[in-house]
Amino acid sequence: MGDGEKKDNPGVVAPPPLIFAVGLVAGLLANRLRPTGFLPQRLRRTLGVPMIAGGLLLGLSGFREMRRAGTNVDPSHPTTAIVEAGPYRFTRNPLYVGMALVYSGIAAWANSLPAALFLPAVLHLVDRGVIKREERYLEGKFGDEYLRYKGRVRRWI
Repeated sequence: MGDGEKKDNPGVVAPPPLIFAVGLVAGLLANRLRPTGFLPQRLRRTLGVPMIAGGLLLGLSGFREMRRAGTNVDPSHPTTAIVEAGPYRFTRNPLYVGMALVYSGIAAWANSLPAALFLPAVLHLVDRGVIKREERYLEGKFGDEYLRYKGRVRRWI
């Protein structure tokens, strides 16, 4: 970039799928070293499978709406539009909510207490290192259009 040029992306700390994956893998490995279950056998599948499926459906729906609007999904690339259709009517971050559901479902299915306990740290990092940066970027790029959307739709759910 030359002098005075501003990058056209939010400058997130890491790709969100990587943040979720690292936390989940670390939790699953910790559980493997010292197995610590937290759910009865029947409840593992009863919770895990629907959470995984719901998270995948939500994430894919959000991905499809971003593609339909012609904007980039990858936060390291410029955002070209505010997406308000599909799951974006209910949450400003359906991809992250979907990833959190998939993570939770896998932690439940694996009956991994360490993975479940790492989730709040993962969500904190995503909130501070990704979402808040994206929000500042979108406010700067889209101004009142984004602020109106932000005022109508919750960050998470």
